[in-house]
Amino acid sequence: MRKTLPAIAVACALTASLGARAQAAQDPPTPAPPPDAADQADVQKLASELQTLKASYAQEVRRLRELDMQVQALQARLAGKAGGAPLPAMAGAPPPEAAAASGATTVAAASEGAAQASAATRPPEDGEQRRSLQDALQQEHALFSRKLTIENGINYAWYDRRQLTLNGFLALDAIFLGNIALQDVKSHTGTYTLTARYGVTPRLVLNVDVPYLARHTSYIQGGAGGAAATLQEESNSGSGLGDIALSANYKLFAENGRRPDTVLTFGLTAPTGREPYGIDWVVPGTNGQTSADDGRFAVPDKQPTGNGVWQASLGVSAVKTMDPAIIFANLGYIHSFAHSFGDIDTDPQTRTPGRVDLRDSYYFGAGVALAFNERTSLSLSFSDKFSQKAQLRAQGAPGWTRVIGSDANAATFNMGFTYAMSQHTTLVTMLGIGLTPDAANYSLTFKIPYIF
Repeated sequence: MRKTLPAIAVACALTASLGARAQAAQDPPTPAPPPDAADQADVQKLASELQTLKASYAQEVRRLRELDMQVQALQARLAGKAGGAPLPAMAGAPPPEAAAASGATTVAAASEGAAQASAATRPPEDGEQRRSLQDALQQEHALFSRKLTIENGINYAWYDRRQLTLNGFLALDAIFLGNIALQDVKSHTGTYTLTARYGVTPRLVLNVDVPYLARHTSYIQGGAGGAAATLQEESNSGSGLGDIALSANYKLFAENGRRPDTVLTFGLTAPTGREPYGIDWVVPGTNGQTSADDGRFAVPDKQPTGNGVWQASLGVSAVKTMDPAIIFANLGYIHSFAHSFGDIDTDPQTRTPGRVDLRDSYYFGAGVALAFNERTSLSLSFSDKFSQKAQLRAQGAPGWTRVIGSDANAATFNMGFTYAMSQHTTLVTMLGIGLTPDAANYSLTFKIPYIF
């Protein structure tokens, strides 16, 4: 009986449990509460932000890959110029994937560095110029982006001029009776010039040029002493400080899409060199006498190094950039002030005070400079200078006397080459070829500007 009661209790409990489960299965489930509208809006907002971030991330990764390719291309090009030397600023740049995974700060830094590299490879925009074009521009025009430039220049010029002199008359329209003399003047001139350029403002640059000249001149005359077959040659040398020039460049208009960069230049030249007036012409070996038994001719006893008068100049130059080239042109006027001297003739036995007026000169030029790369450029130009005939007036004379043969037309074709040796130093070479008898046969110039 005791064992039957527990068994009956267990059976009743199981029966009750099974009945409750069956009733629960037959009853319908209790519906869940409807979602809140605010929660749905939050979910949609977060999903939208997630999609936006994913799209932005993918775009940034693509841009980083493009910039990385540009950096690698620039690094390879610069390494080739530097002879294969590594570039520390680019060698440690992380790949774009690593930059993107490292966080916003690293991505921003990588993007900034790559953008700088990309800016170095893209073509210059308006107002920007290559370093090689800037070096050429400083020689032909004016450059306002450099604060201070010190330039050392050496110039060599060769001058050879022949003149045929006839002293007699023509008989029967075919026979010349008289003396025929051939005069030839050959001159070697070397000039060292120290130039300083200082940018006062972004629109004003001041310049000073201090030259030192050394000259050797040979005078050759045929028919000396009345003998047509006789040749005589005399020569002398001289050196000294030349005429110091001061000038100022002012930018009138900056270059834009329609107009060129325009600069106005005003200059003043001081007569610090040895003037050519009053220099005695003597026969060598005659102690200052103008005649000699051997028939030798007279030559100047010293060489001038300057004009002897004050000069003022006013010019305008224009430059238009057409990358990778620039086109430039200039036009100017030089006025020489009349000046009095204690002696204006060439006779060592007399002294004639008087006044000298060199008159005015006009010049113009045009050319083009082409950039081969960031360091090297080539320029081709033509320049011409017209000088009016000089005149003299002796003290007490009623009027001026024009100097025969003193007017000149000096045309030159110039070819220049610039090479940036370092960040601060440039080598400038220029060859000038004379196109008229009044210009030097040729001139060769070397300049080394140092940029501070």
